Amino acid sequence: MSAERVASLHSWYAEWRGLKVAVLGLSVTGFSAADTLAELGADVLVVTERADPEYARLLPVIGAELHVGPLDTVPDALAGFAPDVVLASPGFPPSHPLIVWAQESGIPVWGDVELAWRVRDKVVRPDGRPADWVLITGTNGKTTTTRLTAEMLVAGGLRAVPVGNIGTPVLDAIRDPAGFDVLVVELSSHQLWYLNLQSGPEALSPHAAVCLNLADDHLEWHGSFAAYRDAKAGVYARTRVACVYNKADVATREMVEEAEVVEGARAIGFDLGVPGPSDLGVVDGILVDRAFLEERATSALELTTVADLAEQGLSAPHVVSNILAASALARSLGVAPADIHDALDRFRLDPHRIQVVAAHRGVTWVDDSKATNPHAAGSSLAAYPGAVWVVGGLLKGVDVADLVRARGAGTRAAIVIGTERGEIVAAFERHAPAVPLFEVDHTETEDVMARVVELAADVARDGDTVLLAPAAASFDQFASYSDRGERFARAVREWIAGQDEGSART
Repeated sequence: MSAERVASLHSWYAEWRGLKVAVLGLSVTGFSAADTLAELGADVLVVTERADPEYARLLPVIGAELHVGPLDTVPDALAGFAPDVVLASPGFPPSHPLIVWAQESGIPVWGDVELAWRVRDKVVRPDGRPADWVLITGTNGKTTTTRLTAEMLVAGGLRAVPVGNIGTPVLDAIRDPAGFDVLVVELSSHQLWYLNLQSGPEALSPHAAVCLNLADDHLEWHGSFAAYRDAKAGVYARTRVACVYNKADVATREMVEEAEVVEGARAIGFDLGVPGPSDLGVVDGILVDRAFLEERATSALELTTVADLAEQGLSAPHVVSNILAASALARSLGVAPADIHDALDRFRLDPHRIQVVAAHRGVTWVDDSKATNPHAAGSSLAAYPGAVWVVGGLLKGVDVADLVRARGAGTRAAIVIGTERGEIVAAFERHAPAVPLFEVDHTETEDVMARVVELAADVARDGDTVLLAPAAASFDQFASYSDRGERFARAVREWIAGQDEGSART
C-alpha cells in the first residue's frame, strides 16, 4: 500500500483492507491492536518473543498470523511480510532492533493510541462527534489522577471511562458499542514517544492535557533524561482547550510554554498555594477554582476542603495535588464544583498507594509499593516524616542519592531490600550516616518481607509509621509492585497475629 494511502487512514470507515500491519508484542495492548486491525480488515502479523497462550489461541480465530521467536534481529517472517505499518507495544524502546529497522526502512511506526485516534469515529455522540480526549501523564500520580478525573466527569453526568496505561486499552473503549462522551487517557512516556512520531493536521488533538510532574524515571528505555522529558512534553501538543500544569514543577510550565497548541487553548496552573486568576489551589484549607468562572479576577469556587479529604484518607499533599489537577480537567469540560465534591466523597485510592495496612500498639504500617521511583517515594516520605523506611529494588538506572540526601536523614531507620542494595547503602553512608541502616539479604522472595517486618518492628516506636516506599521497581524479586505490596501486608498481618497470640498466652 502506498504511503499516501496509509496517511489517509483516519476513520473507522476508511478502506483498511489490504493494509499490512506488523504488531510487535502480544500483551493486552498487542492483542487489542491485532483484534482491532483484523476487525478493520487489515492483514495482521503479530511478532513476539513470548506468546501468552490464551492470546495465541485467539489469533487464528480473528484471522491474524503469529511469529514467536528471538527479536534481537529482524525475523525472516517479518521481513518477508513487508508491512506497510509497524504497530509496537509500549515495551519496545526506540533502540530495539525492530524499531530501528522499521524507521530506517521508512515504515510508519504507530502505537495503539495512534490507531485509536485514527478510528475514534466508530461510535459517535448524538451530535455526530467522537468522544473528547483528556490526556494525563507525569512521573507520578497518573493513575490516581486518571481515576479521579473519570469519576468527576461521571458525577457531572458525562459518559467517561479511564483507559490507556491504567490497564484498559484505549482501543477497547473505541469499540465499545455504547460509546462515551470523554475518554480519560493515562499515557506513559513510552506511549507518548510513539505518539510524538506523528504530526500533521490529523494528529491527536486532545480537549485537555496535563503533565503532573517530572523526575528521573525510565532512563534505561529512553536513553537520557532529555529524551524522557521530551516524550512527556508531547502530551500538550495540539491541545484545544486546557493545558493543565503544576506550578510547583517548573518543567511542566516550560512544556506548556513550548507546546504548539490550538489557538485559544488556556494554561491552567495548580499547586497547594493560593491560586492566581487562572489557577486552582488551596486557601485556608479550602480547595478552590479560580480558572473556570467569569469573575476569576475577584472570586473563587469552593471544590472541597482538606478536612473533608482527610476523612477519606486523601489529604496527603501529593494526593491533594492530584485532586486539583483532576478538578481542572473536569472543570474544563463543564463539571460543576458540587459534582466534583460528590465524586471525592466516593473516591478511594488504589491498593498499594499510601494504603494503611494495620495499626498495632502505636505503630502504623503503610504500603506504598506503587512508589516505584525516587519522586514518588519522596512524596510518601513527605506525608510520613520520621518513618521507618523500607526502600530498594530495581533502580532502572535512576540515582537515589538526591532522595536520600533530601529525605533520608529525617527517617527513624532504613531497611534496604532488593538486588541493587549497594547504591542505596552507599547513599545513606554518604548523606545520612546517623540513620540506623539494615539490609535484607534474603534471596528467596518468600522470606524478604517477613524479615523486613521483623526488623521494622524492632526499631519502630509508639507513634511511628513503617513505610514501604521502595523508590524502585519490583521485578528483581517480585512479580509486580502489587505482589510486593501484598507480601508486605501479609507479613505485617502474620506478625501482628503472632504478637497477639503471644500476649494471650501470657
